[in-house]
Amino acid sequence: MASDLSLSWRLSGRGWANCTIADHEREADLTASSISEAPEDLLNAVSRVLTGQTEVRTQFEAEPTAYRWVFYRQDTTVWIRIVELSHGELHDNAGTEVWSSWQPVDRLVRAVIRCFDQVADTYGESAYRGKWGEHFPRAELEALRRLWHATAPGDDHYEHGA
Repeated sequence: MASDLSLSWRLSGRGWANCTIADHEREADLTASSISEAPEDLLNAVSRVLTGQTEVRTQFEAEPTAYRWVFYRQDTTVWIRIVELSHGELHDNAGTEVWSSWQPVDRLVRAVIRCFDQVADTYGESAYRGKWGEHFPRAELEALRRLWHATAPGDDHYEHGA
């Protein structure tokens, strides 16, 4: 089991972002285009994992490349698998795995919330929209945060810094 998980989202140009995901063993750099709702879709996918769905998919479009995130939940852990596809319509098996890790569901949720809190702090919601071309995913971020706190035994999330 991995001992850590980090996620970052950096706006790199109008309608483009670079995303880095890492654990103690591996790191992957991904690209996302605003032709899809990548941030909203990722936040919603993690919400579905948190609520108990056992298999969830989302993807970042990088025109024409795509990075498909596949989450397989098992009890309180989740296998996160990211596959690079030459085109977003292809099956998972047609791609190349660029990163995978088993993580506690709580750690995944915490990393995603921290990531988008950092994005809001770094850019501000207005500058984010100007650079990304779409609104900051505030509603999806807050929905995930509410779900996380509602499902927490003992509600100790604040102690972990998210």
